[in-house]
Amino acid sequence: MKTNDAYVVSGYVVVHEAGDVFTIKQLRRCAYRLMELLGLRRVRLYDARVSRFTFLANNGVPDHILARWAGHTHVKTTKRWYVKPDVEDLRGAATTWDDLHGASAEEKA
Repeated sequence: MKTNDAYVVSGYVVVHEAGDVFTIKQLRRCAYRLMELLGLRRVRLYDARVSRFTFLANNGVPDHILARWAGHTHVKTTKRWYVKPDVEDLRGAATTWDDLHGASAEEKA
């Protein structure tokens, strides 16, 4: 769908000046240049995507919203590939394990 001869309405958020969608390679190059310009540590876009979805999931965003935002039709896909537990998530499981096998207070400290 076109609004005029110069701009294409693609429905995507990140597009060229004319509205055309970036290729993955173009998007990656732009992102890395921006990270360098801003003095940020270079992070793979995939890792940033995983971090974003993990953060949102850990802060109560419902699974079906995460899946929709990721562009997935199945919630399981999003949960399997994009929501990763962090150290704090695992701490509760470690404490429960310690309680199960009777670790002493000194061992926990």
